[in-house]
This record gives sequence, C-alpha cells and structure tokens, in this order.
Amino acid sequence: MIKDLLNIDLKEVFNEGLDIYIIKKYDIKTSFDESFKTKNLSVILIKTGTFKIQLEDIVQDLSPRDILIIPENSDCTVLEVNQKLQLYIILFSSEFAFKNCLKKELVESFYFFIRNTPIQIALEEKEFLVLSLIYKLIYFVHKDNLKKGFDNELQRISFNLFLYELKLIYLKYTSDSFLNFSRKESLMIQFITVLSIHCKKQHYVSFYAGILFVTPGHLNKIVKQMTGKTVKNLITEALIIEAKNLLEDSYLSISEIAEELEFGSISSFSVFFKKHTALAPTEYRSNSIEKFKHR
Repeated sequence: MIKDLLNIDLKEVFNEGLDIYIIKKYDIKTSFDESFKTKNLSVILIKTGTFKIQLEDIVQDLSPRDILIIPENSDCTVLEVNQKLQLYIILFSSEFAFKNCLKKELVESFYFFIRNTPIQIALEEKEFLVLSLIYKLIYFVHKDNLKKGFDNELQRISFNLFLYELKLIYLKYTSDSFLNFSRKESLMIQFITVLSIHCKKQHYVSFYAGILFVTPGHLNKIVKQMTGKTVKNLITEALIIEAKNLLEDSYLSISEIAEELEFGSISSFSVFFKKHTALAPTEYRSNSIEKFKHR
C-alpha cells in the first residue's frame, strides 16, 4: 500500500499537486524488503500501531504520534508493518509546496521540503491532536471539492494551516543536525526567504542575486537544480500569488494593486496577470466575489 500511495501521479489527481489519505486499516500490498523510489514529497503521521521503513541508509522506526517527512526521490524499503497501523498521509509536488511556501509567515516550513534526508519527530499529544485535526480538515475539504467543485481559497487556507503547524513543530524541534544544510540548500532557503519579503516590489533576478552575493547565472543554476524551475519562474509565481490575494480584497482598486506590485500601469499589470492566469484582473475579482456569495 505504501508503495502505491507514495508514488501516486499527482498530475492525475483532482486537485493537481496535492492528495491526502486517512488510513484506518492498513492493507499489506508491498512485500517486505521490496525497494522502490518515492516520487512525491510526503508527510506521514502515525495514529496507532508501529511501522518500520528504511529511507536511503536510515531505518525509521515509527510509533504512535510520530511524524515522518519523506523527500522526493528517496530510496525506500518497507521493513515491518503492525496490523493495527492507522495513519494519515499527505502528498504534494515540489511545485505545489513552493507556491504555498512563498509567504514570509510560512518560510520556516519550507525547510522541511528542501532537505534531501528524511525527518522523524516524536510529537507531544497536544501537537499530534492539532496536526491530526488539520489532516482531517484538508481531507474533508478535498472530499467536498470532489462533489461540489474546486474552491481554491478554502484549499489554500487549509493547506497553509498545515504548513503553519509544521513551521511551529520545526521551530520547536530544530537541532544542530537539522540546521546542517548544504551550500545549495542554504542558498535556496535564503532565496525563498528574500523572495517572500521582496516579491511585491522586486521583479528582477539581478536584485535577488545581488542581495545574496552570487551571480544571476549561479543563482539560477542552483534554483533550477533544486526546484526544476528558473528564478524568474518563482518570482512570477510569487507575484501571481500576491496579485490574487490583493484582488480578493475588494477595498483595493486594480490601479492601486498595480501600483502596490510596482507595475508601471494598469495595462502592464493586466497583461502580465492574464498571461499567467488566462483571466483579466477584473474577471478574477468578479469570479472571487461570486464564489464568496455562493458559499
């Protein structure tokens, strides 16, 4: 079962880039000692039972209230499964994680996803209860969306809540071993941090390279290696996220939003927004208002 879940094609699921499962009865399908490589970023939370899995060269012995973050492309071997195992699994693509981490309030949660090594943490009971409730929230939002149609805002809020809780867990359990990032990982984290702060005003690669004391070419090379995307791609994604958030605030005019995001005119902002969303800013705002009315 674990092999099948960790290797789901997230481009084929209803909410592209994100999927979630609540496993109340574990069905053993993966043969013990069968090795496979994981395709997705995964966060597993154990409710009951025990579960032993080897990721790369590290054996993870999981018990109730343990959380395990599994990076993409991890060599994985299931070693032992207790028949009473119950667990929560959330899977998401790098692209989905980056889009939802591009906020300064959530940057610390990004540290989990940049690491190439698994992270296992034993949670206290209160932390487990909070996180399990958030898993259930995302699960039922996702299930409801399948029936009624997709609600971007509610999905974003519930996933951001999940990231925020991971941030708190990270800050509490951070140790020297967690902080031992490679140079590439450190540069990537610094870039995302700076981007989350300055994306509204700074649209050019040269600014981010300069503030990080590297050449634009070097920054672009590292970001492409870590994410599969260029620096410009991530700047654009951050700007679109900010633009959508501002458009959902009816107190700001389109002109004020264009000015807030450092566009020279309403026209240039509208062209940029429509190019990357297929909607004019006015259309996006109207759609957002209609969704809100029909909730």
